[in-house]
Amino acid sequence: METPKVFESEYRFCLILWEHEPIGSGELVKLCKKQLDWKPTTTYTVIKRLSERGILKNENSIVSSLISKDEVQAAEIDELVEKKFEGSLPAFITAFTKHQQISDKEIDEVQKMIDRYRKGDRNG
Repeated sequence: METPKVFESEYRFCLILWEHEPIGSGELVKLCKKQLDWKPTTTYTVIKRLSERGILKNENSIVSSLISKDEVQAAEIDELVEKKFEGSLPAFITAFTKHQQISDKEIDEVQKMIDRYRKGDRNG
């Protein structure tokens, strides 16, 4: 199943949800007011929209996610690599590293991920 697209304002909402779920919709409205300066109607509209798209569920006014932060981030990266780099991970990494300072620690972490991937651990 393909992960549904989560747009930027929805993602900021989801960050709050992921941190506090499961959460009552009234409490979620309060958090969105405090952290995003949203009106209650905005929060309820986003809850409804994301529920209809299969991103979250709202049962008995308790809201919880159906899609994890990792899944949303992975789908976003996949889309970025596909659209901007013709699906080429090396092209993406080349562009990223040209404009970012990468520490030795980060390089070691990436190398460990590559090593785990080569050994068959695809979740590395």
